[in-house]
Amino acid sequence: MVRETASPSDEQPPPLPTWTATTSPVDVRALQAQATTAVSPVDIQTLSFPDGSRGTFSTPGPGPASTPIGSGHVSPTSKDAGSGADGFDDAASVMSLAPTMRPAGDLASLLAGEFDKRGSAWSMLQSQSASIQPFERSRGRAQDPLAAFEKEFEASLDEMDDDFQDDERLALWKSKLKHYMILSSAGKPIWSRHGDLNLINSSIGVVQTIISFYEGSKAPLQGFTAGDARFVVLTQGPLYFVAISKLGESDSQIRSQLEALYMQILSTLTLPTLRNIFINRPSSDLRKPLGGTETLLSSLADNFTLGSASALLGSLECLKLHKSDRHAINNGFLKLRAEKLLYGLIVAGGKLVSVIRPRRHSLHPGDLQLIFNMLFESDGIKGGGGENWIPICLPAFNNQGYLYMYVSFLEEESDGQASGPDASLSQSADEEIAIVLISADRESFYSLKQMRDGVAQQLAKNGSLAIIRKAAQAGRPTIAQVAPGSQIRHFMYKSRANVQFCMSSLQPTLCQLVERRRLMTLYHQLHATVHAKHVHLKVLHCTSDDASSLAWVTPLFEFYCVGGPNMSRASISQGANKIVQWAKKEEQRIFIIGGGVF
Repeated sequence: MVRETASPSDEQPPPLPTWTATTSPVDVRALQAQATTAVSPVDIQTLSFPDGSRGTFSTPGPGPASTPIGSGHVSPTSKDAGSGADGFDDAASVMSLAPTMRPAGDLASLLAGEFDKRGSAWSMLQSQSASIQPFERSRGRAQDPLAAFEKEFEASLDEMDDDFQDDERLALWKSKLKHYMILSSAGKPIWSRHGDLNLINSSIGVVQTIISFYEGSKAPLQGFTAGDARFVVLTQGPLYFVAISKLGESDSQIRSQLEALYMQILSTLTLPTLRNIFINRPSSDLRKPLGGTETLLSSLADNFTLGSASALLGSLECLKLHKSDRHAINNGFLKLRAEKLLYGLIVAGGKLVSVIRPRRHSLHPGDLQLIFNMLFESDGIKGGGGENWIPICLPAFNNQGYLYMYVSFLEEESDGQASGPDASLSQSADEEIAIVLISADRESFYSLKQMRDGVAQQLAKNGSLAIIRKAAQAGRPTIAQVAPGSQIRHFMYKSRANVQFCMSSLQPTLCQLVERRRLMTLYHQLHATVHAKHVHLKVLHCTSDDASSLAWVTPLFEFYCVGGPNMSRASISQGANKIVQWAKKEEQRIFIIGGGVF
């Protein structure tokens, strides 16, 4: 049997589904795919964040930029969803928004709701940012003003060979970044840090003419700028003090340095002697009365040029000791006190260890700075042996007359006894220990010497001398000891009540000459900003390509710190809090509270 097949014409196609029109319009946004790559005509830029990470974002295209629907953040410039497709930007593939109230597009997940979700890339950027040291990027910079700073302390013009021509010597003088000059109101040159006074006599004459032009006015000349150099002038009676700086210091900071040079001159001559010299003969040459003190002026000026935290903060640095150890040293000092003693000091490496004083008298930091400069910065006292008797005027205490200072350097011998002469020859400057006894009686040398011998024997006998030497060798505390885990690289903390400060070690990255100057320049800028007139800043946070820094000023303390350029504000704030808490906890060790009083 054969089955018949139907012809194609007899087949009926299945019915098509009926189409029903929707009452609501199609949402074009729902059909638009989310952006994945930037292939549209918008421009892509890179944004660096303070914590070291980087993000890409696009500038607005021809139409208004918008934010992805799924981000949860609506762009202030985008239209409502109900407005239809007219408000949608079909040209953009990476949605972005100019920085207004909310982050845009591709930055929304970094800066807004999903900020806490950090992936492996973020962690890697964080680890890299911590490894960048302060001022690391400045070393290879083409126009670095401190590139030749190491030559700043080379031989001065008067120490150069006669083979150099005057033009070469003058060019070398002009290449220096910091100058100090002292001249009289009559135009007589007295002292200059860099160079032969005969060679720069014409320059000194020009400076004297400019100062004299303003002298008769009600607003005498305080300073002026020429090119990249700042000239600061200080007038003290018949003397003009001039500083020329290219190191970015403020006028008030430079003026305090000039005042220290003036105090150095008064410590040699006293104010009445200085006045009498110029009253009788206004054109007197002061170089002869000041003969032999040029090294003190030069060492003080070099300390300012290198960067002095003590001069910047106007305070003293003390050696860190246990409270009980310092108390034992003070008590021994007081028990052996001579009848004619006015002040007694024990100093180690330029840091104050112990001080005994009258109940109603205290030494000014400026006077102590002069004493420390004489002991440790210049070679005059150390070159004369371990025992000296020096008439000295302490201008902040009394600028009308002299006091008499007995100085002896100590050394621990193998038998445990302390010796006097040649004591400092085998020690570095940071380990030298000196006893300073000051009296108003010029005939008290032998009584002070006897006191010195008794103090030295007692320090060696009870082990205090070894404790002092060990603390001096340990140096300043490191950041790892003060705030473990912090990315801060250096700090300075000043106690306003005690007029004393402490700072962290410069090792290992900031101990070089140029790096230390960079650090101090940044500290000078922070200090000048928070202490400017009519400014009431309490906290100042600064970021740059070189470093991140923080200044924190309260009625009780001043705090300054520096970290790497990619250090975030949160990290530097946390580190600052740790260090301040440490300083308050260790206050009895790092500062001298009261001292020995009689």
